[in-house]
Amino acid sequence: MEYILNPWPWYITGPLIALIMATLLYFGKTFAMSSNLATMCSIAGAGKFIEFFKSDWKDKKWNLIVVLGAVIGGFIAKNFLSNDLVTNLNKKTILELNELGFKNPGKTIVPNEIFSFDVLTTSHGLPILLVGGILIGFGTRYAGGCTSGHAITGLSSLQKPSLIAVIGFFVGGLIMTNFILPYIL
Repeated sequence: MEYILNPWPWYITGPLIALIMATLLYFGKTFAMSSNLATMCSIAGAGKFIEFFKSDWKDKKWNLIVVLGAVIGGFIAKNFLSNDLVTNLNKKTILELNELGFKNPGKTIVPNEIFSFDVLTTSHGLPILLVGGILIGFGTRYAGGCTSGHAITGLSSLQKPSLIAVIGFFVGGLIMTNFILPYIL
Protein backbone atom coordinates (compact mmCIF):
# COMPACT_ATOMS: atom_id res chain seq x y z
CA MET A 1 0.00 0.00 0.00
CA GLU A 2 2.90 2.37 0.72
CA TYR A 3 3.99 2.08 -2.93
CA ILE A 4 0.61 3.34 -4.14
CA LEU A 5 0.55 6.29 -1.72
CA ASN A 6 3.84 7.78 -2.92
CA PRO A 7 4.70 9.29 -6.31
CA TRP A 8 5.78 6.66 -8.81
CA PRO A 9 9.23 6.97 -10.37
CA TRP A 10 9.70 8.02 -13.97
CA TYR A 11 10.85 4.55 -15.02
CA ILE A 12 7.39 3.20 -14.13
CA THR A 13 5.14 6.05 -15.29
CA GLY A 14 7.07 6.83 -18.47
CA PRO A 15 6.72 3.33 -19.95
CA LEU A 16 3.05 3.22 -18.86
CA ILE A 17 2.35 6.44 -20.74
CA ALA A 18 4.30 5.12 -23.74
CA LEU A 19 2.25 1.89 -23.70
CA ILE A 20 -1.02 3.82 -23.57
CA MET A 21 0.10 6.13 -26.39
CA ALA A 22 1.22 3.20 -28.56
CA THR A 23 -2.17 1.57 -28.02
CA LEU A 24 -4.03 4.78 -28.91
CA LEU A 25 -1.90 5.33 -32.02
CA TYR A 26 -2.46 1.72 -33.08
CA PHE A 27 -6.23 2.27 -32.94
CA GLY A 28 -5.97 5.66 -34.65
CA LYS A 29 -7.00 7.64 -31.56
CA THR A 30 -5.41 10.66 -29.91
CA PHE A 31 -5.36 11.68 -26.29
CA ALA A 32 -6.33 15.22 -25.34
CA MET A 33 -8.58 16.79 -22.74
CA SER A 34 -9.52 20.07 -24.44
CA SER A 35 -11.10 18.32 -27.42
CA ASN A 36 -13.71 16.95 -25.02
CA LEU A 37 -15.17 20.42 -24.56
CA ALA A 38 -15.84 20.60 -28.29
CA THR A 39 -17.37 17.11 -28.14
CA MET A 40 -19.65 18.14 -25.25
CA CYS A 41 -20.68 21.30 -27.12
CA SER A 42 -21.46 19.20 -30.20
CA ILE A 43 -23.60 16.85 -28.10
CA ALA A 44 -25.44 19.87 -26.65
CA GLY A 45 -26.26 21.12 -30.17
CA ALA A 46 -23.80 24.00 -30.55
CA GLY A 47 -23.20 22.87 -34.13
CA LYS A 48 -26.55 24.43 -35.07
CA PHE A 49 -25.11 27.86 -34.34
CA ILE A 50 -21.34 27.58 -34.73
CA GLU A 51 -19.62 25.83 -37.63
CA PHE A 52 -16.67 24.68 -35.47
CA PHE A 53 -18.94 22.40 -33.43
CA LYS A 54 -20.44 20.65 -36.44
CA SER A 55 -18.86 17.24 -36.09
CA ASP A 56 -19.78 13.63 -35.62
CA TRP A 57 -19.39 13.53 -31.85
CA LYS A 58 -20.21 9.81 -31.73
CA ASP A 59 -16.73 9.04 -33.06
CA LYS A 60 -15.21 10.99 -30.16
CA LYS A 61 -17.43 9.90 -27.28
CA TRP A 62 -14.85 7.34 -26.15
CA ASN A 63 -12.64 10.24 -25.03
CA LEU A 64 -15.38 11.45 -22.68
CA ILE A 65 -14.68 8.30 -20.69
CA VAL A 66 -11.13 9.64 -20.22
CA VAL A 67 -12.60 12.80 -18.64
CA LEU A 68 -14.88 10.78 -16.40
CA GLY A 69 -11.92 8.59 -15.43
CA ALA A 70 -9.81 11.66 -14.63
CA VAL A 71 -12.54 13.06 -12.37
CA ILE A 72 -13.16 9.75 -10.61
CA GLY A 73 -9.44 8.98 -10.41
CA GLY A 74 -8.70 12.43 -9.00
CA PHE A 75 -11.38 11.97 -6.36
CA ILE A 76 -10.06 8.54 -5.38
CA ALA A 77 -6.46 9.75 -5.32
CA LYS A 78 -7.26 12.80 -3.20
CA ASN A 79 -9.56 11.10 -0.71
CA PHE A 80 -8.17 7.57 -0.45
CA LEU A 81 -4.65 7.40 -1.88
CA SER A 82 -3.02 10.57 -0.57
CA ASN A 83 -0.47 10.68 2.18
CA ASP A 84 0.25 13.66 4.41
CA LEU A 85 3.91 13.95 3.49
CA VAL A 86 5.27 17.42 2.93
CA THR A 87 6.72 18.05 -0.53
CA ASN A 88 10.47 18.44 -0.23
CA LEU A 89 11.11 21.82 -1.87
CA ASN A 90 14.42 23.58 -2.36
CA LYS A 91 15.10 26.17 0.39
CA LYS A 92 15.52 28.92 -2.20
CA THR A 93 12.14 28.01 -3.71
CA ILE A 94 10.51 28.17 -0.28
CA LEU A 95 12.02 31.64 0.35
CA GLU A 96 10.87 32.92 -3.05
CA LEU A 97 7.35 31.57 -2.49
CA ASN A 98 7.26 33.14 0.98
CA GLU A 99 8.21 36.48 -0.60
CA LEU A 100 5.27 36.09 -2.99
CA GLY A 101 2.92 35.57 -0.04
CA PHE A 102 2.66 31.80 0.12
CA LYS A 103 2.55 30.83 3.79
CA ASN A 104 3.19 27.06 3.69
CA PRO A 105 4.85 26.08 0.41
CA GLY A 106 4.91 22.31 -0.03
CA LYS A 107 2.55 21.59 2.86
CA THR A 108 -0.50 21.08 0.63
CA ILE A 109 -0.92 19.60 -2.86
CA VAL A 110 -1.79 23.02 -4.29
CA PRO A 111 -1.32 26.41 -2.61
CA ASN A 112 -4.40 27.62 -0.74
CA GLU A 113 -3.49 31.21 -1.61
CA ILE A 114 -4.54 30.48 -5.21
CA PHE A 115 -6.74 27.38 -5.12
CA SER A 116 -9.18 27.82 -2.25
CA PHE A 117 -12.82 28.89 -2.37
CA ASP A 118 -11.94 31.84 -0.10
CA VAL A 119 -9.84 33.32 -2.91
CA LEU A 120 -12.97 33.63 -5.08
CA THR A 121 -14.44 36.15 -2.64
CA THR A 122 -11.47 38.50 -2.84
CA SER A 123 -11.42 41.55 -5.09
CA HIS A 124 -8.80 40.05 -7.37
CA GLY A 125 -9.57 36.30 -7.10
CA LEU A 126 -12.58 36.09 -9.41
CA PRO A 127 -11.15 38.41 -12.12
CA ILE A 128 -7.91 36.39 -12.17
CA LEU A 129 -9.91 33.19 -12.51
CA LEU A 130 -12.06 34.62 -15.33
CA VAL A 131 -9.18 36.19 -17.26
CA GLY A 132 -7.03 33.08 -16.77
CA GLY A 133 -9.85 30.84 -17.99
CA ILE A 134 -10.42 32.98 -21.08
CA LEU A 135 -6.70 33.05 -21.87
CA ILE A 136 -6.37 29.30 -21.42
CA GLY A 137 -9.43 28.68 -23.60
CA PHE A 138 -8.17 31.03 -26.31
CA GLY A 139 -4.64 29.61 -26.13
CA THR A 140 -5.89 26.06 -26.33
CA ARG A 141 -7.96 26.81 -29.41
CA TYR A 142 -5.20 28.94 -31.02
CA ALA A 143 -2.53 26.27 -30.40
CA GLY A 144 -4.83 23.57 -31.75
CA GLY A 145 -4.89 21.64 -28.49
CA CYS A 146 -4.08 21.60 -24.82
CA THR A 147 -0.90 20.77 -22.95
CA SER A 148 -1.76 17.09 -22.61
CA GLY A 149 -2.68 16.80 -26.27
CA HIS A 150 0.49 18.44 -27.54
CA ALA A 151 2.96 17.22 -24.91
CA ILE A 152 1.78 13.61 -24.81
CA THR A 153 0.11 12.82 -28.12
CA GLY A 154 1.79 15.39 -30.36
CA LEU A 155 5.34 14.83 -29.19
CA SER A 156 4.98 11.05 -29.15
CA SER A 157 3.92 11.16 -32.80
CA LEU A 158 6.76 13.59 -33.65
CA GLN A 159 4.58 16.53 -34.70
CA LYS A 160 6.55 19.74 -35.18
CA PRO A 161 3.59 22.02 -34.23
CA SER A 162 3.34 20.18 -30.91
CA LEU A 163 7.03 20.77 -30.20
CA ILE A 164 6.55 24.48 -30.89
CA ALA A 165 3.41 24.54 -28.69
CA VAL A 166 5.16 22.77 -25.80
CA ILE A 167 8.07 25.22 -25.98
CA GLY A 168 5.47 28.01 -25.92
CA PHE A 169 3.81 26.47 -22.85
CA PHE A 170 7.10 26.45 -20.97
CA VAL A 171 8.01 30.00 -22.04
CA GLY A 172 4.52 31.19 -21.03
CA GLY A 173 4.86 29.44 -17.66
CA LEU A 174 8.23 31.08 -17.02
CA ILE A 175 6.88 34.51 -17.96
CA MET A 176 3.82 34.02 -15.73
CA THR A 177 5.83 32.79 -12.76
CA ASN A 178 8.61 35.35 -12.92
CA PHE A 179 6.98 38.50 -14.29
CA ILE A 180 3.20 38.41 -13.86
CA LEU A 181 2.46 36.37 -10.72
CA PRO A 182 4.44 38.65 -8.38
CA TYR A 183 2.21 41.58 -9.39
CA ILE A 184 -1.16 39.86 -9.03
CA LEU A 185 -0.67 38.14 -5.67
